[in-house]
Amino acid sequence: MASEETNHIQVAPPDKAKIRKIWMTALFLGVVTAIEFLFAFVMEASVLRTSIFVGLTLVKAFYIVSEFMHLKYEVKVLIWSIMIPTLFIVWLLLALLIEGESIFMVRF
Repeated sequence: MASEETNHIQVAPPDKAKIRKIWMTALFLGVVTAIEFLFAFVMEASVLRTSIFVGLTLVKAFYIVSEFMHLKYEVKVLIWSIMIPTLFIVWLLLALLIEGESIFMVRF
């Protein structure tokens, strides 16, 4: 027991810019979610309300992907290669929902 080593963990001071960025991201997502709730309680169920929900959900999804998955800092070609197929899939789902609803309105 001639010499004992002590390991000390040094904690870095908080990075205020990163903390501010996290709070701004949370604020943005909270505001978009509040707008979704406002539309949910104010508007009647319709295609317009569903379209607004899909649009706002896409806004939140793209923001989350750009911030938390760091896609914002990637090459633009990579961003577009992810966004364009996603937009086509959303368009397909919306078209299927609209057409599926019209099937029930046809009277034989």
